[in-house]
Amino acid sequence: MVIAIDGPAGAGKSTVARALARRLGFSYLDSGAMYRCVALAVLRGDPAVALDDDQALGRLAGGLVIEAGERVLLGGEDVTEAIRAPEVSEAASRVAASPSVREAMVAMQRADMADGNWVAEGRDIGTVVAPDAGLKVYLTADAGERARRRAAELGGDAGVVLAEQTLRDARDTSREHSPLRPADDAVQLDTTELDAEQVVDRIVGMVDSRGS
Repeated sequence: MVIAIDGPAGAGKSTVARALARRLGFSYLDSGAMYRCVALAVLRGDPAVALDDDQALGRLAGGLVIEAGERVLLGGEDVTEAIRAPEVSEAASRVAASPSVREAMVAMQRADMADGNWVAEGRDIGTVVAPDAGLKVYLTADAGERARRRAAELGGDAGVVLAEQTLRDARDTSREHSPLRPADDAVQLDTTELDAEQVVDRIVGMVDSRGS
């Protein structure tokens, strides 16, 4: 079974998906970390690739070996912390708009989830990567609350994070390929007033109700 957890930045996807995978004994896939790995490889500049060169980005992405679970490995190197740097976050948003990169990452993600039980989180799991997922949940929250959470996580200023978040949301929802949106059959869950454990409890209830 695949459980798809989608939604914008700061909605609680990563925290919830990790906790849900542990609760259910499922494997965990962080699709966003995969795009961050591509961005990190680009910023490291070997080979040098421009962030707007779709074909070169696709070739680079297709040649990477990425493991995106509880810890994130890029070519065997643990880059879990490195991919969370602000410059990587900004580059990842641009890289994710590349059709060639998305094609390479979707292929990797589908291969990873071909067998077993998975909780996968991202922005297009339910719509593109795993449209036949057994359960699709789209998490959202008030924009101010999402910015507050991100600022607390990154140690930044909530006002600055909100401005950056607004730009990123616009980019994610308006991109031509795999725009951010809930799948037609996704359960939408507002997490503004909920903590992670409460969200996990609700999703476990959805799984139980489906007899899985």
